Amino acid sequence: MNSRVQEILSWYGSDNPGTLTNLARLLNHGRLAGTGKLVILPVDQGFEHGPARSFAPNPPAYDPRYHFELAIAAGCNAYAAPLGFLEAGAREFAGEIPLILKVNDHDVLLDEADPTQALTGSVQDALRLGCVGVGFTIYPGSSHRFEMYQQIRAYAEEAKRYGLVVVIWSYPRGSGLSKAGETAIDVTGYAAQIAAQLGAHIIKVKLPTDHIEQDAARKVYEQTQIPIATLAERVRHVVQCTFAGRRIVIFSGGAAEADKVLIEGIRAIQEGGGFGSIIGRNSFQRPQAEAIQLLHTIMDIYSESTVPAQTPVLN
Repeated sequence: MNSRVQEILSWYGSDNPGTLTNLARLLNHGRLAGTGKLVILPVDQGFEHGPARSFAPNPPAYDPRYHFELAIAAGCNAYAAPLGFLEAGAREFAGEIPLILKVNDHDVLLDEADPTQALTGSVQDALRLGCVGVGFTIYPGSSHRFEMYQQIRAYAEEAKRYGLVVVIWSYPRGSGLSKAGETAIDVTGYAAQIAAQLGAHIIKVKLPTDHIEQDAARKVYEQTQIPIATLAERVRHVVQCTFAGRRIVIFSGGAAEADKVLIEGIRAIQEGGGFGSIIGRNSFQRPQAEAIQLLHTIMDIYSESTVPAQTPVLN
């Protein structure tokens, strides 16, 4: 095991050997093995957005096995999905790629000002399927946020007891925020901090804009002159918000968009010291050969620098 992976594992000193082994499995798998960077394929969109919206652009993606094959062929660090998709391929592809069970989910059949998530999988399901970890979404800004915080605390306690990694999707959303506020730099940094405080080993957030949502936060950002003008600066600040860079922070690929825009975001994540990406629709909504080429391009950017990312300097 190289020094970079050992350094990252050292940040999780309270965890048992089983959890550290599974975290090492993630960091040492695929084309980015040993770099300290991650590219994960997530496919929860069939539940979250509906099958046609998710898979019609590339019909082979209706088959759960397609996503196992894509993640393996591309050399991703892991594949994350809800219970049904993992059950449909876990035996056939056993041992070929680390798996993350998404244990809560949301649908779009009801327009809600304050969304929440249903509990759709369990730690025992993750263990039965041979997963390295569980994934859980929280919505800071929703009136249901405290319930979700309490749920992940209980899930994280059980997952860690059995040696699993905890991944938190921290997506600000709800009546407490404007639409612009969902990706505001102050809110995104806050959401990342909340996930870290809830015990996440890996934190997933969206790329932040330079919008500042909260008046009280705006005063601090202006008075202390926190650099947020460029996307790389904002990434660096979000990483800083997760215990001065001592938690793994990866960034969502978002909705399908032009490759140029996506790659610009990847370069900003790399420049800002982010730990990688979780790329779903931008990959599986295109033919497999094109998806693999895109994922390899992303991985190549993350592996460009052989110098370990430095822990951000506090302002």
